[in-house]
Amino acid sequence: MESAHGRVAHTVRKSSSVREAYSARSQEYVDLFGTMTSTHPSDRALVGSWATALTGAVLDAGCGPGQWTGFLAECGLDVSGIDLVPEFLARARDRYPELTFDLGRFEQLDATTASLGGVLSWYSLIHHDPADIAIPLSEFARVIRPGGGLLVGFFEGPAVEAFDHAVTTAFRWPVDELGRELADAGFEVIEAHTRTASGHRPHGAIAARRRD
Repeated sequence: MESAHGRVAHTVRKSSSVREAYSARSQEYVDLFGTMTSTHPSDRALVGSWATALTGAVLDAGCGPGQWTGFLAECGLDVSGIDLVPEFLARARDRYPELTFDLGRFEQLDATTASLGGVLSWYSLIHHDPADIAIPLSEFARVIRPGGGLLVGFFEGPAVEAFDHAVTTAFRWPVDELGRELADAGFEVIEAHTRTASGHRPHGAIAARRRD
């Protein structure tokens, strides 16, 4: 049986390959998805509503070129972003110079235990192997204070399964399965949403609260 240290090491290696894949296509990604105009109105409404219940510092985990970080700042939150991809961070810092963006991995966040009011993880866990998903979720639980919020956006499907994402292998999750992972990590699921549209992969989102 593989040790916890071994699973973390595997996840770090995988995140390096994800970083390289996104770095190679960073400009294409920014052109397609790097502004709020590329986001779905329902997603903006959901994230905006979630943001109203938060207090204290908030982290946009997997911020990409920073569009959601900027959106959360406009909602009045004290927000910063982290990402694996240096090219995305350069774009984010250029576009939102008043905000803080750092290079970072979810396996070991540079935040004090119970110091955050919330974490947004919008499609930033989609490349994590399901066997390793507990690692970032547990780290989110560590840094979010009791009562704080977590919002996860992901590809939804009838089973946990891999598929050929345009950049690198990604995974679909049934809402209930991911909800159980969140519960195991220390969260209470508050609400879940799914959306399907012709020509698009099914979308899921789960809002959760860090248990006391």
